Amino acid sequence: MYSLLLALIYLAFISLGLPDALLGSAWPTMYPVLEVPVSFAGIISMIIAGGTIVSSLNTNRVVRKFGTGLVTAVSVLMTAVALFGFSVSKTFWMLCLWSIPYGLGAGAVDSTLNNFVALHYASRHMSWLHCFWGIGASVGPYIMSYCLTVKNSWESGYMTVGAFQIVLTVILFFSLPVWNKQAKIKKESQTEEPKHLKIHEALKIKGVKQVLIAFFSYCALETTAGLWASSYLVLHQGIEAKVAARWASLFYLGITFGRFLNGFVTDKLGNRNMIRIGLGIITIGLAAVILPVQIELVTLAGLVLIGIGCAPIYPCIIHETPKNFGAENSQAIIGIQMASAYTGSTFMPPIFGVLAKFTTISLYPVYLTFFLILMIVMTERLNRLVVSKESR
Repeated sequence: MYSLLLALIYLAFISLGLPDALLGSAWPTMYPVLEVPVSFAGIISMIIAGGTIVSSLNTNRVVRKFGTGLVTAVSVLMTAVALFGFSVSKTFWMLCLWSIPYGLGAGAVDSTLNNFVALHYASRHMSWLHCFWGIGASVGPYIMSYCLTVKNSWESGYMTVGAFQIVLTVILFFSLPVWNKQAKIKKESQTEEPKHLKIHEALKIKGVKQVLIAFFSYCALETTAGLWASSYLVLHQGIEAKVAARWASLFYLGITFGRFLNGFVTDKLGNRNMIRIGLGIITIGLAAVILPVQIELVTLAGLVLIGIGCAPIYPCIIHETPKNFGAENSQAIIGIQMASAYTGSTFMPPIFGVLAKFTTISLYPVYLTFFLILMIVMTERLNRLVVSKESR
């Protein structure tokens, strides 16, 4: 039963990643047809992000009422319906409308399954699951590219990914008895019921504020590093645009491949040590980017190292949540963590864009270093608080 559920969760994580890069891939074709400015993609992204934040904050209450299996199935159905909605949208306001269920569904799936894996499976599976998310996020643009090239239709790209989501939804609904059986076994073995923590109640738990800031900082660093890498390499380092784009893509490959490798060692080394190792590798990578040397390979290798260093941090922070704060609190706190993560990834990259516009893009590594230092401080404070609590 555990193996069947794990296979379903792996499929769900691929499906979670598939739509993430579709908008960016299709937007150059979409916005002229919709007769809107190119900047309007940001509006759609913000609506989706808003939905993910809202659903993440409410996941604990919904899961307690309906269960992990049903919440996952309905959430994937919401994203599937939203993707089909995108495929038939002829106006910009329709895209905005369909962005609401897409964001709500994606946020619920993310928070629900991350908590389920943190409670029931070894840390290696958390790393591999997020590696599979990266595979989905990488395959999505290829699907859209194929549909644009062969069918000359961005609509068919969304419809293809939506069809995959529908198939997954059907599988999830048929698997509900398995989820329910697992929930019954878990309930019988539980010594404490999951708690419905309000945000202000969760913030009173020692270490929660620190993990939220650390998670916010991580997602701010990762998304800013990925979004602005090519621009920094071209505008500040003078690297050719094609070369910069190719190496910038290796940043994400470093994250995905790094998570695959992490799965083989994370159970032996432990989540806390993996986070420290990741932060150390990011530090080396940023040092290579900051170094005032005119050797392209050093800067480019530094960027890849930042990606590899990012690999263990996100999954390991999530997997450590039940241990840090108790299994009864984990769903509520993971939901808040996800909301904090989405906030960092949504707002911090555009803020850097504004900063670079009015100053210089050479602040790119400085901006990333700020969030790196914040992460190091917060994760070490969290570790001290947790260790002191465990020693009582």
